[in-house]
Amino acid sequence: MKSLKFKLVEIFLFLSLYYASIAAEEKIQKAKRTYIVHVDKSNMPETFTDHALWYDASLKSVSDSASVLYRYENVVHGYSTMLTTEEAEALGEQPGILSVLPEVIYELHTTRTPEFLGLGKSTTLFPTSDSMGEVIVGVLDTGVWPELKSFDDSGLGPVPSRWKGECQVGKNFSASSCNRKLIGAKFFSKGYEVAFGPIDETMESRSPRDDDGHGTHTVTTAAGSVVPSANLLGYASGTARGMASHARVAVYKVCWLGGCFGSDIVAAMDAAVADGVDVLSMSIGGGLSEYYSDTVAIGAFTAAANGIFVSCSAGNGGPIPSSLSNVAPWITTVGAGTLDRDFPASITLGNSELHSGVTLYNGKQLSDSMVPLVYGGNVSNSSGGALCMAGSLIPEKVARKIVVCDRGGSARVQKGVVVKDAGGIGMILTNTDTFGEELVADAHLLPSAAVGQKTGDAIKKYISSTRNPTAKIGPGTTKLGVQPSPVVAAFSSRGPNPVTPAILKPDIIAPGVNILAGWTAAVGPTGLQSDPRHVNFNIISGTSMSCPHVSGLAAIVKAAHPEWSPAAIKSALMTTAYTAYKTGQKIEDVATGGPATPFDYGAGHADPVAALDPGLVYDATIDDYLGFLCALNYTPNQIKSTTHRDFTCQTSKKYTLGDFNYPSFSVPLETASGRRGGADSSSIIKYTRTLTNVGAPATYKVSLHSETQAVKMSVEPETLSFKAQYEKKSYTVTFKTSSMPSGTTSFARLEWSDGKHIVGSPIAFSWT
Repeated sequence: MKSLKFKLVEIFLFLSLYYASIAAEEKIQKAKRTYIVHVDKSNMPETFTDHALWYDASLKSVSDSASVLYRYENVVHGYSTMLTTEEAEALGEQPGILSVLPEVIYELHTTRTPEFLGLGKSTTLFPTSDSMGEVIVGVLDTGVWPELKSFDDSGLGPVPSRWKGECQVGKNFSASSCNRKLIGAKFFSKGYEVAFGPIDETMESRSPRDDDGHGTHTVTTAAGSVVPSANLLGYASGTARGMASHARVAVYKVCWLGGCFGSDIVAAMDAAVADGVDVLSMSIGGGLSEYYSDTVAIGAFTAAANGIFVSCSAGNGGPIPSSLSNVAPWITTVGAGTLDRDFPASITLGNSELHSGVTLYNGKQLSDSMVPLVYGGNVSNSSGGALCMAGSLIPEKVARKIVVCDRGGSARVQKGVVVKDAGGIGMILTNTDTFGEELVADAHLLPSAAVGQKTGDAIKKYISSTRNPTAKIGPGTTKLGVQPSPVVAAFSSRGPNPVTPAILKPDIIAPGVNILAGWTAAVGPTGLQSDPRHVNFNIISGTSMSCPHVSGLAAIVKAAHPEWSPAAIKSALMTTAYTAYKTGQKIEDVATGGPATPFDYGAGHADPVAALDPGLVYDATIDDYLGFLCALNYTPNQIKSTTHRDFTCQTSKKYTLGDFNYPSFSVPLETASGRRGGADSSSIIKYTRTLTNVGAPATYKVSLHSETQAVKMSVEPETLSFKAQYEKKSYTVTFKTSSMPSGTTSFARLEWSDGKHIVGSPIAFSWT
């Protein structure tokens, strides 16, 4: 039995923890954060004659100090403001308030590509320069470096008369920074500044100017002008051009040193819609949530409803399954693949073994003689040594040596700085299980080469089995015609769709590894403060790079077919994408070394020439999207929060996700109970789709290809005859499925062909 003394101690500790938790909770309740307030604009209380007065009054009723940061008029109806948790809850209970959502902080998903994609070919399908000049691509990112030749407006006509945007003046950015190419530039910082305080203008520009480089890279990838003799430090020399090199661009700076704040992003989307962009490109991502509480999805819906094609990066969370972001069906979600270009550098070990890595280093090379070689994990007194984390290496054991560092935990280029600061003279960056054989080149600050996991393991084995290991790193070169290409990048985020499994995501992949595009003069190619180099072009990787490729390709399709909806453009890109090499072998996944699947590449790799003449498209209207939300069992309030439309799902109508008119198919299946996952049980599922003819009159026949015997498929009718352009025909796919163990996935493909066009759709089956 415990003594009274110990009991009193326990009671004291319990009460201390209890009151401490109450105090912490009260502190959280009193702390203010930014909220985005969605209002039912049509239900403004009768006592008000103006929405601004209503917003101010609603705020004053819950807070004496709160003020409006932004008023939103287009993609969202409402405003953003700083509130405590209690104030936000009280505001949410007022009439006319649809939702009060806490702000999400988003992050960035961070020459050869036109030729690789076939844009260097001469074809009558391509739109004229004049029609291309009517298309405006808006990019939300870190801003722009306007002095680059990539924004040369030579040969461009007057700015489209419908354009309502402006060139916002700020630090190091004047009205003359814009021209007939860069027709608009704005910055949005209120959300960022209310969280972090006033912008430190010694660190970043309170203007549309890009101090980071990411934004300049994405906008020039999408629609940069033609620039001869482009290169990075002598690598990837050639003519650089954006995908839609004659399109106009407008830049909306929403990302800062502290991140990309949701209130700023919504304000930028709001402005882009009002300004008149045709394509909206966003290489950013944040947390996942239902569409009615996802501010990017909400803004993208209104943009799409206004005829704007919205593309977003899928994320860099691969190869982990269900690591996607930006998965709303009205957003085109873009994954990343490689090019047929590489930057090899040789590595010679002291035992005469020769290995190959990649590098973009172009400084003074090591001597041709062998140099002592060590593994970071063996020359450190901390757990971060293997990863060459800051301060982890022992200078006495590193000086005048090449250090092997594992990838992960910190920026690849930062590891080289750590090695250099410790006295090392070279670095070999080795992949671990997470990255496999994926090679990403960097403009390191010391002689370096990155190698795949197998090579890395071989080098480490040599070090551990040799008394005095040595090595040398050769200079890097540019190599074209690398095969196989493309392969899916290991970092590219994967399906299944974590929000709506019945919608297959990503939608498509495009080049996103080692991409050359424009860069800021504010920082060097590594982005590190210690990098003194200045370049006009840089080579970086990420789905941030693949997203603007698709944005630019969408601009080309838009110029060729200005009457097409965003859904039709998306369908054209998806149904003409390819999933196999010319040899017939399936596109590979560099993370596994085996064939990739639709959960990796969606519909496949973009083929812009084919997308200009797809034959048929799966179009979607606002009513289709409303039906989709009904199939998700959204309430009228949730539908209005997502779409800003009064809509009540009909109780007499059956809404199913399988009938949503999407260009790809995802069939989630339940594993039956019983032995072997109830393999003897079966079910029948039907999906209906509608195709629109955008070509000449033709008759299309269907074909099915499947890799599983667990699902029997049939299509009715098997033939569709179109007699006129824009004629619509529907068909139904019947899936007779057998149960499989939970976690099983399999894939199939459906194609319609008239002998000239192939309209392809991937089909994904997953049992849970």
